[in-house]
Amino acid sequence: MTERSAPARAVPAVARRDFIRLAGATAAGFLALGATPDRMRIVAWLTALPLDDELTRRGMIEGPASRLGGLIVGLRQRGWVEGVNFHLELRSSFGGPDRLKTAVQELLDLKPDVILTGSTIETAAVLAATKTIPIVFATANDPVGNGFVESLAHPGGNVTGFTNSTAEMGGKWLQLIREAVPDVARVGVLFNPATTPRGGRFFLESIEQEAAASGVSAVPVPVNAPAEIDEAFRRFFEPPRAAMVALVDSFLVVNRHAVVASAAKYRVPAIYPLHYFMDVGGLMSYGPTLEVRSADYVDLILRGTKAGDLPVQSPRKYELLINRTVARSLGLTIPFTLLARADEIRE
Repeated sequence: MTERSAPARAVPAVARRDFIRLAGATAAGFLALGATPDRMRIVAWLTALPLDDELTRRGMIEGPASRLGGLIVGLRQRGWVEGVNFHLELRSSFGGPDRLKTAVQELLDLKPDVILTGSTIETAAVLAATKTIPIVFATANDPVGNGFVESLAHPGGNVTGFTNSTAEMGGKWLQLIREAVPDVARVGVLFNPATTPRGGRFFLESIEQEAAASGVSAVPVPVNAPAEIDEAFRRFFEPPRAAMVALVDSFLVVNRHAVVASAAKYRVPAIYPLHYFMDVGGLMSYGPTLEVRSADYVDLILRGTKAGDLPVQSPRKYELLINRTVARSLGLTIPFTLLARADEIRE
């Protein structure tokens, strides 16, 4: 446990220079690493985040600690140098269904060697558009249930990748928020049906089972637009004592500032599935430790391995983060038994 205090069409020029500096190698360097300069490969990345979002910008410059930076560093270690023997194309689907459709078509027109997707929604859109270009999803929930792969061990087709949560995580989130708020009587479940696996049901079933067993009320709270987030939390301001569980949802990640601000405004304790919410002042999160392993699969695919022959991988570790300062501002005293299990306590 440790303690410590508008959509664009392509990667901006400054970001491109950051990537090249991150790779940090010359033609001589990539030859020494054993890469073949037969032709320039194209690696495409489709993200649900706006390209000017701080998470996207951070990913361009932070090196191996971020998904994009980790991909570049990992590929370089395997002999692939951005701007030398492969070219990275980044597109954002942020802006609604029409923008998603346009972004997918832009990438297909480039005839990429592999497409990486950042969420379940993007994976579904790309897979619907191509059955031949290899696809690697960086994060996806329920890839079998969504019809992406035949099985985790043997995906088949042109897609593979990495999962970040199981359906049982819903019950775990409820258990943790109940430990933090022992007198809670009702728990809202926040999600956007359009961007959450199975319209929310993937996680809701285990939440409802846990709620029934523990005697609390689980209330689905669907939101379809950023303007609805404030009202969603306001509904849980009055007694009886309430808390909130935020589901894995690209919409919520994009709007994480509004989500966390509304939780603070109405003094509703909330647990989040990803550390991104902690970085903007969330109370607690429980989710997979960030492991950037996509470079392994991209390298194999660029060298001829079929995506469908590579097994889907699950997280190897989950982490619990707690912000004790936020807890105090909500009038909570986090039990020592919960603090002792935290992987990180923030002040």
